[in-house]
Amino acid sequence: MSPGIEQALDRLGLASSFRDLQPARIQRMRIRIGASEKCARLPEPAYGLSRYTFDSWLWTHAIQAGAAHAETGQPNVIATGRSSRVARGGRLFGFKAHFRGPTDDVVELYFRGRTYVGVNCVEGGWTNVCGIAPEDDLRSCHFDVDSFLHRHRAVRARLAPLRRDWDWIFTGPLEFRNRLRTPLDAYAAGDAVSFVDPFTGSGLLCAVMTGSLAGRSAARGTPIPEYVSQCVALLRRPFQISSVLRSICSTPLAGPLLRLAPAKLIFKWTRPYT
Repeated sequence: MSPGIEQALDRLGLASSFRDLQPARIQRMRIRIGASEKCARLPEPAYGLSRYTFDSWLWTHAIQAGAAHAETGQPNVIATGRSSRVARGGRLFGFKAHFRGPTDDVVELYFRGRTYVGVNCVEGGWTNVCGIAPEDDLRSCHFDVDSFLHRHRAVRARLAPLRRDWDWIFTGPLEFRNRLRTPLDAYAAGDAVSFVDPFTGSGLLCAVMTGSLAGRSAARGTPIPEYVSQCVALLRRPFQISSVLRSICSTPLAGPLLRLAPAKLIFKWTRPYT
């Protein structure tokens, strides 16, 4: 999880409870594009926690705080609902699994064309391996992710000392877009308002921040256009920067620019305003 998540949770009174989950502490990053590599310390610690644990923990606290789930009626806060308008064959799919083996304090990103893979430790000694790849590339190996990743030499070497603990999970099709300029009839939060590139590491931070903002706005009856304006202030920059970075990563410019780009600016530009 992104640097800044602890501060966001602290504003909700949940930072101490979050630490009790014993997330892996991540203090360094490594980005690999072709033969180019950048390593640096994070400006502040990030945390590795599985989505299942994080979502279950948030759900429990929401129920304890009095949240209610209705099976019928029009919801006023929507935090789900990715969709893709891309034609079959050109779509993107995500995949993830947990592995066992040596652990460290590094979040690693490997880019090749339109594919990228992230590796980082989470709670319980697991290593989370996730990625996004084009549909046609995955279909060429019958959606066998092990075979697909074996083609990527750097990823293959990184995963060599690890053992996959459960089957690959797929999600998709995915589309990087936001609804910041779309009229809304509810308070959309998280991926429902803006699907930020996972390689930025700020997806859960954006979800917590927009979810908190949506809950407050719904409770106070804030006009939805005013809520959307607040989301724009939070999310416009990370969405725009990540879109530019995604476009560059599949070009010959990616390697040279990676070597030149200051690590601190990469983090600053991809964080939502807090």
